[in-house]
Amino acid sequence: MQHELILILDFGSQYTQLIARRVREQGVYCEIHPFHLSADEIAAKRPKGVILSGGPSSVTDEDAPRVASDFYEKINVPILGICYGMQLAAIDLGGRSSPAARREYGHAQLKVLSGATRLFEGLPFELDVWMSHGDHVTELPPGFHQTATTGDVVTAMESDERGIYCVQFHPEVSHTPLGKEVLRNFLFNICGCTGDWTPAQFIKEEIAKIRETVGETGNVICGLSGGVDSTVAAVLVHEAIGDRQTCIFVNNGLLRYNEFEDTLKVYNENLSLNVIGVDASQEFYSVLSGVTDPEKKRKAIGGKFIDVFEAEAKKVGDAKWLVQGTLYPDVIESVSLRGASVTIKSHHNVGGLPEKMDLKLIEPLRELFKDEVRLIGKDLGIPDEILQRHPFPGPGLGVRILGDITPEKVELLQKADRIFIEELHNFDLYKEVWQAFAVLLPIQSVGVMGDFRTYEKTVALRAVTSTDGMTADWARLSHEMLAKASSRITGEVRGINRVVYDITSKPPGTIEWE
Repeated sequence: MQHELILILDFGSQYTQLIARRVREQGVYCEIHPFHLSADEIAAKRPKGVILSGGPSSVTDEDAPRVASDFYEKINVPILGICYGMQLAAIDLGGRSSPAARREYGHAQLKVLSGATRLFEGLPFELDVWMSHGDHVTELPPGFHQTATTGDVVTAMESDERGIYCVQFHPEVSHTPLGKEVLRNFLFNICGCTGDWTPAQFIKEEIAKIRETVGETGNVICGLSGGVDSTVAAVLVHEAIGDRQTCIFVNNGLLRYNEFEDTLKVYNENLSLNVIGVDASQEFYSVLSGVTDPEKKRKAIGGKFIDVFEAEAKKVGDAKWLVQGTLYPDVIESVSLRGASVTIKSHHNVGGLPEKMDLKLIEPLRELFKDEVRLIGKDLGIPDEILQRHPFPGPGLGVRILGDITPEKVELLQKADRIFIEELHNFDLYKEVWQAFAVLLPIQSVGVMGDFRTYEKTVALRAVTSTDGMTADWARLSHEMLAKASSRITGEVRGINRVVYDITSKPPGTIEWE
């Protein structure tokens, strides 16, 4: 089935993925492509409309990103320009855009100038919007009329005749409360979309596609991590071909507290997946002995995983396919804004397994964002304990133990991490944060427990809020919750006498410590 398609051309905005998610939330399928996609390539995709994203460049820069020279002549569908996209359309079509005397950033009050505007149809004449720009349109292109303003700034313009609609603000961000309605007007009133993109429809189509791809015979292998993406991918494939899919779930000794046993139980009892559980903890501890460099730890863990996985996979006869939980952000990140596509990051390819084992890939989720994966998983009957689970790095606790790794340190961190997560649940905060975990530091400090002086380890607690993990802010957890977690960790985990809380955002820091 050919779905309605909205094409988003990316000019490097930090909000581009957010535009796509807002469009998808309206039930309309969309794709993100680099700005330099040719007009013929765009036309061949038969979109219902095209959105030009914002971007960090100034349109007056000599090397500013531009659409193809024949873009406006060949694209015979409605176009929405957002921020940089508006300024680009203005100068490309005969108007002018200049650096603003004062950069406009943050909240602003927009005034719709008249009711003769399709983009603001049915909306109030005054809107709160979010601005982020250094240039502004100083002269409208021929055939355009101004539809909104903030002070003396041209905040929106449109040309019904040309089917081009532009806004200087960002309708995709939550700080523009009625931005969803602006996008809805573009999608439904202007582009004529009906909204045929639903989780149920996706499941039906993907199951049919998997059956056609795999055929009537042959086996499929899936590497399960216990996380959302690999689990949803595995259940989708199971719906399509049943027990011809063999799932391999490896315990590398670096999982969370009791995660291997608990998750294996869910896979076998709740989801009826054909799963082989492999406890290879000691093998991983052996290759990690004495290794302290973060990148060397990652490589040691990845290399051993390939060895263990390959040994188990060889026991599955006639396996030609490997299932991966690749998501749409992984695909987008592999596309260079300034050039052609490059390979998806290596950790999304399970350390090169497909090439080494001569397997073809099945990636049923590669068109989806994380929030869509959770919706699909809910429709497939996957329990919340997996669907709402926070992201977990491939190397597991190996990158949350700074310095060398030993079974004793893993046990300490597992216990501290379990208490932190338990208290997040107890205070109804677990679903409020994107990711939360504990980090074991290579630091010992003096403490007093009872009448005894101690010299024990320090653990750092980390919790962040985010929409996609690309940027993140530290979570403002309640003092009561943090106090309870700290008290329990120092009281219940022998070997830890100090707890600190990480208040670093991303950027400048990363979410994980290594």
